[in-house]
Amino acid sequence: MLRLAAFWDRYIHMRQRNAARLLVINPDRQVLLFRFQHKDGALAGRNYWATPGGGLETGETFEAAAVRELFEETGMQVDVLDASVAQNCFAMMLPSGETVMAVEQYFVVHAEREQLTRDGWTAEEVQVMTEHKWWSIAELEQTTETVWPQSLIEMLGKA
Repeated sequence: MLRLAAFWDRYIHMRQRNAARLLVINPDRQVLLFRFQHKDGALAGRNYWATPGGGLETGETFEAAAVRELFEETGMQVDVLDASVAQNCFAMMLPSGETVMAVEQYFVVHAEREQLTRDGWTAEEVQVMTEHKWWSIAELEQTTETVWPQSLIEMLGKA
């Protein structure tokens, strides 16, 4: 019982990390995912696919962060986004090794083009985000690779 109490105490005192994530969908109804390959640090050896997006900056709303992250990670620009279609909350380890309570809101963007630019990427993103791919729902259903969020197919049904 003491272990459970210690776990619960640590869990409820985690720092919260708010993030905006994007379901970028092309005219063929494929969704954009980036492959993350961590070569060092606390996440060394972990490889997975995930949606574009990232943490909120001080004073930033989820919507503003989504617009900013979309431009930084893809070069695509939008002025306004519709309301988020999903929220996800879970414990997550950062590359630094810190475990945080991740609170993510997901926004839909319908992309007219599939060409991306990495001009707005940070040095860490260049190192870790090794490729991108437009995925169909059929490919997502059949893949054996790790894809985040786990509820992506369900979210795409709302998009």
